Amino acid sequence: MREDYGLSEAISDFREARSKAVLQELLGRVRGESVELLSYEEVRQMLRASSSAETGLRDIPLDAIIGSVGRYTDFTRSFLPRDRVNEERWARVKLLMSDQVGLPPIEVYKIGEAYFVKDGNHRVSVARQLGATHIQAYVTEVRTRVPINPDIQPDELILKAEYANFLEQTHLDELRPEADLSVTIPGQYPILLEHISVHRYFIGIEQKREIPYEEAVTHWFDSVYLPTIRLVRESGILRYFPGRTETDLYLWLAKHRAELEEQLGWQVRPEYAVQTLAERLQAEQPAGLARLGERLLGTLLPVSIDDGPPPGQWRKSTLATRGEERLFQEVLVPVDGKESGWFALEQALRFARREGSTLHGLHVVKSRKKMTKAETLAVQAEFDRRCQEAGVAGNLVIASGKIAEEICARSRLTDLIITTLLYPPGEQIFERLDSGFRELIQRCSRPVLAVPQVATELNHAALAFDGSPKSREALFVAAYLAAHWKIRLSVFTVFENNRLPQETLLEAQVYLDEKGIQAEYRAENGPVSETLLRLIAESQAELVIMGGYGYSPVLEVVLGSTVDHVLRQARLPVLVCR
Repeated sequence: MREDYGLSEAISDFREARSKAVLQELLGRVRGESVELLSYEEVRQMLRASSSAETGLRDIPLDAIIGSVGRYTDFTRSFLPRDRVNEERWARVKLLMSDQVGLPPIEVYKIGEAYFVKDGNHRVSVARQLGATHIQAYVTEVRTRVPINPDIQPDELILKAEYANFLEQTHLDELRPEADLSVTIPGQYPILLEHISVHRYFIGIEQKREIPYEEAVTHWFDSVYLPTIRLVRESGILRYFPGRTETDLYLWLAKHRAELEEQLGWQVRPEYAVQTLAERLQAEQPAGLARLGERLLGTLLPVSIDDGPPPGQWRKSTLATRGEERLFQEVLVPVDGKESGWFALEQALRFARREGSTLHGLHVVKSRKKMTKAETLAVQAEFDRRCQEAGVAGNLVIASGKIAEEICARSRLTDLIITTLLYPPGEQIFERLDSGFRELIQRCSRPVLAVPQVATELNHAALAFDGSPKSREALFVAAYLAAHWKIRLSVFTVFENNRLPQETLLEAQVYLDEKGIQAEYRAENGPVSETLLRLIAESQAELVIMGGYGYSPVLEVVLGSTVDHVLRQARLPVLVCR
């Protein structure tokens, strides 16, 4: 009678557990979460497990058992019994375990940190209902290229299976054991395989030989993938994408870099794609990874006049992604095809020869119909001819639209704009308000080198320094040119209203001394624009370097500025920094 009472009570416990299983399944459907046990054989095949080894008897955590060999449909993920489970058998197992009669250890397969029951499903179910945390098991460890953990969901298993297939084809886990190319979106590994194939093709052409596949895999990983990941890490942009992986971001950057190249008409270096993205993310956190491409392309286009990017943004993002070994790798040169408009290209060619820059020409026409006109194609031919004669790498893009907008749109993916200075900001308010050149300086996030109708060798630079944030950016650029180009540098500080220019000049001197740069220094009081222009003329400099507008756009338009005055009066190139 006592045994019958115990069995009846155990059957009651079984029915209660089965009710919990029904509730768990309902909640899983509502939440969109799977409560299914995983099939060991399906997981083994998906992960391409190839070998196994018995590791003996041990205590294993019950929470880590996530599947079964043959009875994965009889229990939920937490081993609550379903209708298919024989209630009397379950109840008798419970009686034996409750009376401490003892049952043999279960048998399991282990993949990664997860376990699958080979024999003992009822014992696992009862043990969990009794509140146990561990159970004795004979463990057979199954080896796979991609380990899993007990929290894995079926959709994550698909990703693991795709990763296992990728590793089986590439052997990257053997060639580069430290590599982790995990992704969070299905269907990405075929894209990575395509990247490797394309890379293999091009290095085969470059080296004029057939490249073994494994060599192509390691060369792609070392020279393409890892450098991009380093840029991602150094920029810190991954923090804006919680739950995503470095490989997710590598694939996104590759896709949208290609879209940018198609839109702009020239090749975009990975660091520029990362740099541009970092700048946007610092200003505004995006809604999500899926919409980033649309947002990035959209934000390349300027809007109405505003304060423009903050001072130092270009310098900070550039140093974060590639340092200052070559500060001006990509140079944008607008050309209009007129004789007076080729001075910017001539200056850019001289600049590029010293810096090793690539020139991106931009010719803007009013409508798309004019893009194929004979005069437009003549500009293309002349640009190519001049670059070839100078021995400088360059390409010209023909676009339609507003000139200032097209320049600003493309400037984010370059380091410097060199443009002919035909129409500097005028002296009157409305002339300044309507000035396309002012808009260019105000809104572009890169330095602008304004070239009057003369090109110089840039062997002597004059820095105008007043201690403002933008003049400090000019100081940074001047120091770079003096150090890397070995050119002469003069530093001028001018104030009026009885301010002491010597104190401000000392700041520049300390900065340059720390970098081991010799310079000439002069500080004077007087009308700023006139005095500065006099000092520049007396120095016989070939380049002026100065900070951009210091006030809000409205105040600059109303009051005018030293920048505008220098642009109107100088007869040599002026590099305006921000």
